Amino acid sequence: MNAKDQLTAMLAEADVEVNGQRPWDIQVHNDDLFTRVVAEGSLGLGEAYMDGWWDSGQLDEFFNLVVGADLGSQLKMTPALAWLALSSRLQNRQNKRRAFQVADVHYNLDIDVFEATFDKRLTGSCAYWENAANLDQAQEAKLDLVCRKIGLRRGQRVLDIGCGWGAFMGYAAETYGADCVGVTVSSEQVDYARRRYQGMAVEPRLMDYRAYAGEVDHVVSMGMFEHVGHKNYRTYFEKARSVLKEGGLFLLHTIFQPKRSPRIEPWINKYIFPNGVLPTVGQVGKAVEGLFVIEDLENFGVYYDRTLMAWRANFTSHWPAMAARYGERFCRMWDYYLASCAGGFRSRKISVGQFVLSPNGVPGGWRLER
Repeated sequence: MNAKDQLTAMLAEADVEVNGQRPWDIQVHNDDLFTRVVAEGSLGLGEAYMDGWWDSGQLDEFFNLVVGADLGSQLKMTPALAWLALSSRLQNRQNKRRAFQVADVHYNLDIDVFEATFDKRLTGSCAYWENAANLDQAQEAKLDLVCRKIGLRRGQRVLDIGCGWGAFMGYAAETYGADCVGVTVSSEQVDYARRRYQGMAVEPRLMDYRAYAGEVDHVVSMGMFEHVGHKNYRTYFEKARSVLKEGGLFLLHTIFQPKRSPRIEPWINKYIFPNGVLPTVGQVGKAVEGLFVIEDLENFGVYYDRTLMAWRANFTSHWPAMAARYGERFCRMWDYYLASCAGGFRSRKISVGQFVLSPNGVPGGWRLER
């Protein structure tokens, strides 16, 4: 079977046709696509999209079908994927030296890329859409939910591990009167948060989480645990426990997958989140053993599909300006990232949620009216 027939047959298993008429079908502009994907796997698929070799009228739904059918497992092991899988086992790909690599590739991009994509606060994690009508409302609902889950009170000090552009710190300081310190490996995020929240009780620091020292009333972390890596999970929770006061709470907001996988998605690793890896609930449970009591876990993975589609709509509306500055290939890369992730969450192969952790158990039990 030649490469075209092989890939066409695989896609058919996911109800995707080559040059079909439905929105999620793919339109091939370069027949070398088939050989490229068979030889290079998902990395070749993504790079071919960036190069304009193929399109889909509904790229997000294409990925929902492809991921849902687990077609990635049918592609042969490429040398690049084999190396990533092996190195993830043998190396600590998220050690202190490597921790800053993701900022160089992703988080230190010029701020206008994120302003064209995210909400007005630049909240780079899943929104909470329960009663929200738009992205800004959904992100503020998420930030408020976090504050309520930890029982935040005026004057309390909160550590935000992986604070991003300061969305949570700014909201907590403005709305709850909190004193916030955040750590991030991105110099651009630190500069932005310092400018935006100047004069407020918001202190962003350029720092690996392992270097933080101090005592806080609560700890929060949103969309950062995916960069920690399984070799560092225990260290991560030990650090959080060491800085948290006895009566405090730790809210962990993270993507997770239903089973451990040695496969690292090479396109995401190369272009978006180098060294990133998704935990399982079981890995979190093992890593917190003897350190924290898991008071609550809320799974709202379906909300990330909607969040990513809102981000994609925002970016699409700014496409001409973004293409004029960064080029068409960058825009196709960014679009591929947002659509592929949206499809992944829609397929329910990945989820996102929030753990509420306490050092010794909340007396009488933890409760929240959501």
